[in-house]
This record gives sequence, C-alpha cells and structure tokens, in this order.
Amino acid sequence: MEGHSITKVVLLACGSFNPITNMHMRMFELARDHLEDTGQYKVVRGIISPVGDAYKKKGLIEACHRLEMTRLATESSDWVMVDSWESLQPEWVETAKVVRHHYEELLASEQNIDDVDTIKYAKKRRIEENHHKDRDDLQLMLLCGADVLESFGIPNMWKQEDIAEIVGRHGLVCITRSNSDPHKFIHQSDLLWKYRKNIHIVREWVTNDISATHVRRSLRRGQSVRYLLPDSVIHYIKEHGLYSSESEQKNADVVLAPLQRYTGASSS
Repeated sequence: MEGHSITKVVLLACGSFNPITNMHMRMFELARDHLEDTGQYKVVRGIISPVGDAYKKKGLIEACHRLEMTRLATESSDWVMVDSWESLQPEWVETAKVVRHHYEELLASEQNIDDVDTIKYAKKRRIEENHHKDRDDLQLMLLCGADVLESFGIPNMWKQEDIAEIVGRHGLVCITRSNSDPHKFIHQSDLLWKYRKNIHIVREWVTNDISATHVRRSLRRGQSVRYLLPDSVIHYIKEHGLYSSESEQKNADVVLAPLQRYTGASSS
C-alpha cells in the first residue's frame, strides 16, 4: 500500500526454558508469520531471555546450562538469538524491567550505529528524548504462550502497572494452546481489555503441546525425547547428566520470587 509505513518488530520471549523445546522455537516462527501477514510489521529479530536462578521455580536447573541449551537450539536460526542479561542478574528481575532493558538497548543500537563511543548518560537522554518518535517504526513485543497471559490473573504474580507497561506500551503476541481461550480471558480482565488492540492472538492450528514439564518427566524416567528437542540440546543434557529426580526437587520448599517480593512471604 502506497504511503503505508512498516513497523520493525523485535520479539522477546522470557521464561525458564527448562529445557528449551522445539515448540519454544516454533512460537517465534508462528508469531513472525502472523505479524507480517497483517502487512503492518516486519519482524527483524527474536530474543530468548532465560530467567535467572533467583526466580526459585521448582526444578529450575542452573542458568548456565539453560543458557547453553538455548544457544544450541538457536544455532540453526538466522534471526533468533539468546541473551544472557536477565539470567546473569543476582536477583530476580521483573519481566517489565527485562522488556525495558531490551527496548532501551534496541533504541540505543538504532540511534548509535555510527557513534561507537557514546557516553552512557547521553545515550539514555537521547533514548528518552526520541522515545515517541522511534516507536512509530520500531517496536519490541513480548512473545508468550497462553499460560503467561492467564498468569496475569494470578494474585501477586504480576504488578498491575507492569502488565500495563508491557501490554500498553509495547505489545504482546500470544500463541494459543488447544485447551486455552485467551479471548475469554482478555474479555474478563478490564486491564487487558483496555489494551486489547496491542494483544495479537496467534492460533496454532497444528496442535503441538510440547511441555518442558513433560519433557523433564520423560528424561527422569529414561524415556526418549527425540524430536521434542533439538538433537544438540538432547546431547548436552545427556553429556551433563541434567534433569534427575534430585534436580526436580530443587526449590521445592522455596516460595517463588514474585510471591516473595509482592506478599512478603518467605521460604518455609
């Protein structure tokens, strides 16, 4: 369409990736197809950001292993990459802060292509000054499954202002599973309904419910997980003896980081 501007999009997926599966990678392909099919967007990059160890999720193995498995899984992609910033933070980082970090990095890289020696505070000032202008043709969207969308409704899992920042300021691409109804969930939430035009629902018609939980269970039981994970990831898991009955009990008695932070709850 003449005179129609295309918005460049970077897709960001946050999560445990414990381990990364073929479905995680497939989500990026589905999201790119959906967005570009609208004629409004050009997806230029995908970023996978594994959560840090401080998240304290049950069965969460060390970030160094999850990072390396994700790196191996993305080797075959020419546009999806892994980023270690979130996973290397000593404390759990809220997703809104991770989104903010990557958006600022994105703006900085766009603005400073020819300016390698930019001083940090000046870069930050330019980011703030040019924020509104740059959003017209450059956007970061959070990519997630329906389970993450529905977790917005779990008490003390998310701050309402964080949801508003992620969905209202940046946007969300949600890949649906066969047993989920994200449209109903959006309809029932006043906050999500307010920003519904920034939520892109992508239906996966080729039903694929690969779950990292089910993968870990199969690995604990010595069952094959081939064709559920990239072969390189399977080899890494075997080489390092990951995902045992012992590792699944890690953090079993620990309160999840968001619940600790937002309710003041402590581990038993």
